[in-house]
Amino acid sequence: MKILHIIPSIDPTGGGPIEGVLRMGDILLARGFEQSLLTLDDPEFTAGFTHDRNVHAEGRPYRTGDGLIDRALNWARYSPEALAWGRAHLHEYDVVVVNSLWNYSTRLARQLLVGSGKPYVVYPHGMLDPWFRKRYPHKHALKQALWLFNEGVLIRNASAVMFTCEQERLLARKTFWPYRAREQVVSYGAAVPPPAEPVQEAAFRSMMPALGDRAYLLYFSRIHEKKGCDMLIDAFARVAQQHPEVDLVMAGPGAEGLVASLKQQAAARGIAARIHWPGMVTGPAKYGAYRGALAFVLPSHQENFGIVVAEALACGCPALISDQVNIWREIADAGAGLVAPDTPAGTDALLRGFLALSKGERQAMGARGLSLFEQRFTIEAAADSMLAVLEAVTGRI
Repeated sequence: MKILHIIPSIDPTGGGPIEGVLRMGDILLARGFEQSLLTLDDPEFTAGFTHDRNVHAEGRPYRTGDGLIDRALNWARYSPEALAWGRAHLHEYDVVVVNSLWNYSTRLARQLLVGSGKPYVVYPHGMLDPWFRKRYPHKHALKQALWLFNEGVLIRNASAVMFTCEQERLLARKTFWPYRAREQVVSYGAAVPPPAEPVQEAAFRSMMPALGDRAYLLYFSRIHEKKGCDMLIDAFARVAQQHPEVDLVMAGPGAEGLVASLKQQAAARGIAARIHWPGMVTGPAKYGAYRGALAFVLPSHQENFGIVVAEALACGCPALISDQVNIWREIADAGAGLVAPDTPAGTDALLRGFLALSKGERQAMGARGLSLFEQRFTIEAAADSMLAVLEAVTGRI
């Protein structure tokens, strides 16, 4: 089977589905499936990425201007070249997987696939969540208009629409009108981490000399307003005095303006020296970050699956999450962490509740998280689940 993924970008610093696409792709490649990625990246940009698969970057260079047109084109990733490539090569593939919504890749997918007779599936990756409607009502009105002639048409005609958990599927029904989809709930997850080695944590701590050998709570995701970073800083400020032995690490890329604002917030609360900002963390240092942490904290206002949550569990790191992370029920039922509302009080309860546990209770929580990962959230299970859908829609079982 030859599979074509359509995705806006392979740049991991922008977040989104690329990590999951690549990791599941590793599994399918090892099983002999041929895969390609059609992206809206600038070809010169992708030259620095090395993957053992075909990446067809058919985008245009990023526009550096601050004007409305420049910003709109950068957001949309307008690229008729990608559509032309798709029309020339679509016949070479057995099935297409459309990853993400609300940019030019979805438009080219609709133009390329609807009515073509080519089987295709759509992975919304949380982009049909009603939180965005509440938080950005003006953007939602624009998206509703786009839904009527583009995204909605693409989803309505898809062979399957894949959701990574039941909660995501149910929420998607409440966001846009009219809604009709051939829904499939599939597994999702993260790669099994490499064996633990001292060099991993050493590599992570070397990124923040001021942390030294102090204990820390770990935030590891994009620095973004929907993630509840401001609530986390305030909650940590409220517990910091009672727990002087614990610091907070805010790991992940983010817009300079937002990061600067959060640092100012920490300074105003008198805890700037207790919070560390290593930026993007990859390689052995990433696993060292999880394995060295007391707990992983994500008080997000909206989170679809959260590969970082699965990664934390895989490293035996307890997960402290809001009830807006769509796999919160699985975490709570397994006793793999703590769950609370995505509010200042809820975030405060996460930190206080965890820090009140004994060392043995924390370790047991981490062990339960590892067991949950092995049962539900491995990338192998995710690849098997996606492959079952692809085989069903193509008839190649």
